[in-house]
Amino acid sequence: MTDTASPTVRLNPKGDARAIRHGFPWVYANEVVMDRRTKGIKAGTIARLEDAERRPLGMVAVNPQSKIICRMLDRDENAVIDQAWFAAKLQLALTHRERMFAEPFYRLVHAEADGLPGVVIDRFGDTAVVQPNAAYADANIEALVAALVDVTGVATVVMNGTGRARTLEGLDERTDVMVGQTPTAAIPVQMNGATYMADVIGGQKTGLFFDQRPNHAFAASLSKGARVLDVFSHVGGFGLAALAGGAASALAVDGSQPALDLAAQGAEAMGVSDKFTTRKGDAFDVLTKLAEEGETFDVVICDPPAFAPSKKAMEAGLRAYERVARLAAPLVAEGGYLGLCSCSHAADLTKFRNASARGIGRAGRRGQIIYTGFAGPDHPLMPHLAETGYLKSVFFRL
Repeated sequence: MTDTASPTVRLNPKGDARAIRHGFPWVYANEVVMDRRTKGIKAGTIARLEDAERRPLGMVAVNPQSKIICRMLDRDENAVIDQAWFAAKLQLALTHRERMFAEPFYRLVHAEADGLPGVVIDRFGDTAVVQPNAAYADANIEALVAALVDVTGVATVVMNGTGRARTLEGLDERTDVMVGQTPTAAIPVQMNGATYMADVIGGQKTGLFFDQRPNHAFAASLSKGARVLDVFSHVGGFGLAALAGGAASALAVDGSQPALDLAAQGAEAMGVSDKFTTRKGDAFDVLTKLAEEGETFDVVICDPPAFAPSKKAMEAGLRAYERVARLAAPLVAEGGYLGLCSCSHAADLTKFRNASARGIGRAGRRGQIIYTGFAGPDHPLMPHLAETGYLKSVFFRL
């Protein structure tokens, strides 16, 4: 919470006050005056930010342990960051989602792009999963959750405090049910005519990835009567969408047996178990083995985890994306389709597309790009922050 006693953090002359005034939401540690007072601010504290001439820039969340020392919360330097403030942000986010989606299954808050830096909230009907990936959100979790219940009326709120982003903020890993009862079963979610089972307690991240919804729909449009291979399938993302679109068969490949079990449950709920098979294993190994077995498919989709989660990892990540394309391309029947995805914000669309095209070429195939997709409208992109537009999906006809 903020009050008149909020500390002040000041930009040094190198700090880019103009970028912040124009909407950039972050201040890096090398841009502020790091005196003893600033270094002593407790992670998660709300402070006033001033430029080098002491002119106010707004209210920020401070974490001296993070490279991103300040995250902009409000341009009004008199704003009070309390439950009512969180409720106003959540109401804005909810109004947009309710306009876009008939049912309450979506990403409700997409961090900086929805004005709540470091906060991700996915909604599964009357259950919401909150990821407070910034220190201020962790420190104010009770106010955030109370506002969430007031604004949306959800009965259950799970706090999922796991993942790389929290580690970078110096936060502990923990998962708590903050409101309601602990969900004892996976929650069925309808998307694109398919049924997905979301494990909001033990699953990956919040239990389901809503971001691929428009790309699932495109893959489904290619899949009528098709044999489909869905690699890195998680809980059946592309494979189940393809079956909903009339695919003849779908094979889901993933390294996680629990994820494949949930995918199989989804297929059962859809009444398509007879057309759905799973194969557990390392994706690169399975792709190699399928080629050795002489298998081909009409539609192959690979949706791997972030191979390039940071700039440092980018070159190795691009090589991994190239390798996926090289191993997947031989499995695509002549005239068939290969969909390749990346959720690495460090590798932009051009770099990812070029790596994918190189891999296809190295496999001795030629492809034409027929579709480029991004995350759905419940994952808005903040124009000043490339990181919010992390998802890329490129479909080739080979």
